[in-house]
Amino acid sequence: MRFDLGRQTTLARRAVLSGVGVHSGKPATIAVSPAEADRGIVFVRADGAREVEIPARFDRVVATELCTVIGAEGLSVATIEHLMAAFRGAGVDNALVEIDGPEMPITDGCSEAFLGLIEEAGVVRLKAGRRAVRVLRPVRIEQGDAYAEFLPFDGTRYDVTIDFTSPLIGRQGYVFDLVPGAFRREIARARTFGFMSDVEKLWKLGYALGSSLENSVAIGEDRILNPEGLRWTDEFVRHKTLDAVGDLALAGMPFLGHFRSYKGGHKLNWMALKALMADASAHEIVRDAETRSAGEATAFAAAVLAPAKI
Repeated sequence: MRFDLGRQTTLARRAVLSGVGVHSGKPATIAVSPAEADRGIVFVRADGAREVEIPARFDRVVATELCTVIGAEGLSVATIEHLMAAFRGAGVDNALVEIDGPEMPITDGCSEAFLGLIEEAGVVRLKAGRRAVRVLRPVRIEQGDAYAEFLPFDGTRYDVTIDFTSPLIGRQGYVFDLVPGAFRREIARARTFGFMSDVEKLWKLGYALGSSLENSVAIGEDRILNPEGLRWTDEFVRHKTLDAVGDLALAGMPFLGHFRSYKGGHKLNWMALKALMADASAHEIVRDAETRSAGEATAFAAAVLAPAKI
């Protein structure tokens, strides 16, 4: 079977973004730069006497409790999922991400600012064909009544369901096909969220120190505390879908298949991806056999980064 995956991409130039870390509350700056074909997304911790490269891959994940954290040689980078989702949503395969500390800037709690950073840098095509992980048979991970699974599918689909006892959220489901323009239009602006009772506990433990109504949807006992309210009535499940896009980008390449989760999160996303990649009978790596013309590549990049129609 032949797949029209197109050619790999990278950034055209360097671009910089600054903010604060949601857990540390400290300033954080990243710089994204071009990288060669098959390099993937690589984080570079450059805040001390040495620089450490940390590939954004599932086998470099060191924590998933509050966010997704990757590490190497004793250094780590936390809360990478929103940038990784933006890279995957914008179709960027290769890039270097220099960061001056252990945590990504949270921006406004979603991927919109990171898409803006990618637009500023620009996206260009490389000569090498894109690779992808094709799901050949089902792989499923369960934890109690929660689960995450991969199924064969002709495309890239995320099928996420959440179920909270709070009537402000309840049970929400969202099915999202990753096609050009869809990420920006449907989920890039969906913000992270949390219950104020949980946030207050985290503050006492020294976490979520940078969390505020500027970068999170805060849920009180009987109302949403953000004055502007929600961006969508189902913003909660859309953000969980955004997280899944970012976490599964740690395959190091796109996947061709149907990802489905119920009551999932960073840990289940990662466990399912790790299980898929560990099972040689459940997946195969495919590479596009053809390249697109320069005109087609330009049209594709323009479609991916097209402004949202709200």
